Amino acid sequence: MAKKPPAAKPAGKLTHLGKSGEARMVDVTGKNTTERVAVAEGRIVMQTATLDIVLSGNAVKGDVLGAARIAGIMAAKRTHQLIPLCHPLPITKVEIDIEPDHSLPGFVLRATVKVTGQTGVEMEALTAVSIACLTMYDMVKAVEKGMRIEGIRLLEKKGGKSGHYRAADHPGGKSKV
Repeated sequence: MAKKPPAAKPAGKLTHLGKSGEARMVDVTGKNTTERVAVAEGRIVMQTATLDIVLSGNAVKGDVLGAARIAGIMAAKRTHQLIPLCHPLPITKVEIDIEPDHSLPGFVLRATVKVTGQTGVEMEALTAVSIACLTMYDMVKAVEKGMRIEGIRLLEKKGGKSGHYRAADHPGGKSKV
């Protein structure tokens, strides 16, 4: 009989659970106000012909890259309305970078979100990149329905009590958990 692999130990306490296991919004009152930055990444994979349509600006619905950028910015600002236990934050910067990648083929999207506050902006960056990818899909789905959205993840976060995290495969990255 095969042995079960040992269960992974959680990195820390789940802060969104109360003493009885009920969901709760974390009280950040006692946390220091610091500059916090998060960078998230995602990819949309498509056929080369679809990539060429987007790059040439010939999509029927219009400016695919512009619409994706605006959607990502709007999503970051509304994260607290989408994810029930997120705090509303006074975001000071949202940047959406979209780069074609012919080796996929498709696009690599990165969202950078910044705030000076008492809690981090990881969820805002992840939401921004997710919605930007979904918007790109929506803009060109008439041409290709088989596109894939993948690889959505946190690349880096700075600020706050938990310090600096950088994904191990991100340039200069050393995972800190």
